[in-house]
Amino acid sequence: MSTNPPTRSVKFSDDERGGWSSDRPRRDGGARRPVDVSTRCRTLTPSDRLRYSPGSLLLIASPSAAERDRFATRVLEDRNAYLSLDKVRALLRGRVPAEQVEERALELLAAAVGRRIAAGDSVVLGLDGLAAEEREPWVRLAHASRRPRHLILLEAGRDEAEEDARAALDELRRALVAGELGEEGIQTALRLSGGTVAEVKKIVFRPPPRDE
Repeated sequence: MSTNPPTRSVKFSDDERGGWSSDRPRRDGGARRPVDVSTRCRTLTPSDRLRYSPGSLLLIASPSAAERDRFATRVLEDRNAYLSLDKVRALLRGRVPAEQVEERALELLAAAVGRRIAAGDSVVLGLDGLAAEEREPWVRLAHASRRPRHLILLEAGRDEAEEDARAALDELRRALVAGELGEEGIQTALRLSGGTVAEVKKIVFRPPPRDE
C-alpha cells in the first residue's frame, strides 16, 4: 500500500463543508481556529455482526489496500456505501491526463462523500493511508453534519507493507489501544488482526432493535 505525503489535503466545496466553522475567521480578525471535534472513543470487540447507526461514517484503515477492499466486499451489507480513492483513480485512468488523476480523484471522492453525508446516507471509506492527516478531513466533514464517526483498523497485510506504512500502522494501533482516537473525533474503534478478521461476518447500518 502506498503512503502519501502529509501535506496532501482534501478540499471540500462550501456546500460539502456545511457548518465546518474552522473556515470562518474569528471576529477579532485573528487566525482561524479549528472546531474541537474531540469526543470519547469506545473500543469495540470483534463480533460476527457489527451494527452502526444509519448515516454513520465508517473509516477502514489497513496497510494493504487489497485486503481492505476484500474485507469490505465480504462484510458490507450495503456495498454501495463503500468508497475509496483507489476506486475513483481506476475510473479516471485513461479519461483524464495522468498528471491530473490524483487531484481529480481527490475532488471526486470528496464530492461523493460530501453528498452522501449531507443526504444522511451511510459512508464506508477505505482510507488511502494510515496517518492522522488522512482521517482528519473526513472526520471533520461528518462532525459538521453531526454524523457518527467510527474506525476499523484492519492489520491484514502488514508483512507486505512498506517500512513507512508499518510505522504508521504501529502509531495508529498505539493510539487505538490507548484510547486516543477520541481526540480526532472518532467515537468507536475496532482493531482486527489475525483470526479476528474472519470473525466479522456482516456490517450493517441499522437502528438498534426495539426491546420487546
